[in-house]
Amino acid sequence: MNRLRFRQVHLDAHTSEFIPGVGSGFDKRQWQETLQRAMVDSITCFSCCHHGWSYHPTAVGCRHPQLTTNLLRLQMDACHEIGVNVPIYLTAGLNNYAAAQHPEWREITADGQYAGWASGPLQPGFHKMCFNTPYLDYLVRLIEEAVTMFPDADGVFLDIIHQGECCCPKCMADMLAGGYDPSDPSDRRLFAAGILERYFARSTAAARSRNSQMPIFHNSGHVSPAWLPKLRYFSHLELESLPTGGWGYDHFPQTAAFAALTGMDYLGMTGKFHSSWGEFGGFKHPNALRYECGAMLAVGARCSIGDQLHPTARLNESTYELIGAAYREVAAKEPWCADSQKCSEVGVLTLEGFSDSIRALNAPGDIGAGRLLLEAQLQFDILAPSMNFDGYRLLILPDEIPVDETLRARLNTYLARGGKLLLSGDSVLREDGNGFWLDIGAKDGGPGEFNPTYLWPEQALQPDFCHEPFVVYGAARQLHLTDGEELSRIVEPYFNRDYRHFSSHQHTPNRLEASGLSGAVRKGNVVYLAHKLFGIYRQVGAVTIRQHLTKVVRQLLGEALLETSLPSLGRATLRRQPAENRLIVHLLYADRAIRGGSAPDNPCFADPVEVIEELLPVFGIDCSVAVGGPVRAVRLVPEKRELPFECSAGRCRFTVPKILGHQMIAIELG
Repeated sequence: MNRLRFRQVHLDAHTSEFIPGVGSGFDKRQWQETLQRAMVDSITCFSCCHHGWSYHPTAVGCRHPQLTTNLLRLQMDACHEIGVNVPIYLTAGLNNYAAAQHPEWREITADGQYAGWASGPLQPGFHKMCFNTPYLDYLVRLIEEAVTMFPDADGVFLDIIHQGECCCPKCMADMLAGGYDPSDPSDRRLFAAGILERYFARSTAAARSRNSQMPIFHNSGHVSPAWLPKLRYFSHLELESLPTGGWGYDHFPQTAAFAALTGMDYLGMTGKFHSSWGEFGGFKHPNALRYECGAMLAVGARCSIGDQLHPTARLNESTYELIGAAYREVAAKEPWCADSQKCSEVGVLTLEGFSDSIRALNAPGDIGAGRLLLEAQLQFDILAPSMNFDGYRLLILPDEIPVDETLRARLNTYLARGGKLLLSGDSVLREDGNGFWLDIGAKDGGPGEFNPTYLWPEQALQPDFCHEPFVVYGAARQLHLTDGEELSRIVEPYFNRDYRHFSSHQHTPNRLEASGLSGAVRKGNVVYLAHKLFGIYRQVGAVTIRQHLTKVVRQLLGEALLETSLPSLGRATLRRQPAENRLIVHLLYADRAIRGGSAPDNPCFADPVEVIEELLPVFGIDCSVAVGGPVRAVRLVPEKRELPFECSAGRCRFTVPKILGHQMIAIELG
């Protein structure tokens, strides 16, 4: 396993040829002192950027026209003198210099447009390259040159790894020759998958052509369970997830809930920017970075903060004061984070594990299930269908998870061993839509007639503040109870809203009587929900839905590994350090404000930005942890302050007096 360092910087440097003085401000002493003050222990520096320019001499590509030095060598030598690692960055999927020299290497969409961030010649942006053209040969030579020129590099980071449904002349000819139908999107995707596999094999071989152990990461902006077979080409994972850059604050912990299962070292990657990459003069508040780094440590990740190098190559002092505020805390916390293992009890099968299509990557059910579990502070993993289900007390299949005979057999085996299943919407529905693959205690009557519908749960599953039918902003399958237990009933509106008959501003009110259809049923250890309730929660965020879903999950699960009194904005994780024989509880809390609005002229602000500024303390957080044996001590760390505790029935209970952003508690066992 490649052991990553805890305090990294990803230093972007995509620089136009029209900016003078590139590299002219590099000062070895300023560079070293700035990194040391910020406690940075690894910094990724550029070999070749999206513009296509190299930042060192090159016989393959083209050195930046305004650069007169070997900037990468200066950066690397300065870092290695002070013990800072330097992985090197090369663009892969985008390259404007290569596109200008060889426009026939560019990727073309099925509707005849150039792919990339600029589809027309008058638009600013980077050009997407096709890996099926001789561009791949060119890229391989660039990589081989870089690792030969910089054999002391501490890794290779290759960026924008994607192959679209390209219809360039080369792809069209090769598809036809290979028996693919270019007019069929599924054939185009299948062909593109083969091209991408060839990219992985050749680029990885190039990166390791001088050092068979060279660390390598291929970045596509998201690490998907669908890429599980491709991870043999990776040495580690870097989870790009800039909360203010479009990913949001819930994306990273959900991605990490998959990455933790790969057996690979992984880091979280946020940014110092107010928005996203390429933002000069943008700074998020130091408290945001402190919280984000704490969130990385809480899920077993190392930390990486994105920065953008000024063309002069002088590091920005304010940026590294900002980074240092977070990294000083990370350095103090590292002893209680290194070599820790996640403690999980809920597994979530994700649609991403079945497909890497855009629909699967953004499946509302997957996102909603992860968000719900984060808000409930439950310990969960994100699973591909091929992964092991043993050890999970509960599996959730949210909304759209397809099941075949193989997966059905595995689920039945899991149930026979005492596992519990929570299903919703179209999950476990047969391909022909005729009933379910599993016995859920009810018969399926097909899609419901009404949208929206109302849900009336049994008393134990009702929201705390609502004991009447509440609206669910979507349709339900028609569920007819057989030998299962009814957990909720469907209440229908008087009619669907249309131009002929409607009532009030939105939807039609509910009838007073239940419809005779079930909203949720339980048979043994299986609970089925007739709505795509996880996706609906992700889309509308209704507290009634969240509380109902949380109570369903907790009724199935029973007492959790970690129970806290944190509010729903809080995050709690439980990890184990086997070598030290201790458990580590991570508690996080930050108020996240929605600021800004739509800015049509700036795509980075198409949506409001979720911002953390003030870290407001929360007090008196009660915790109960399943420990399974004696406890010697409970301490706040890194403060090493003892907390009073009591143990009974295999659980340890204590109260954390105060949380300000991120607090760790070490439970010493034995």
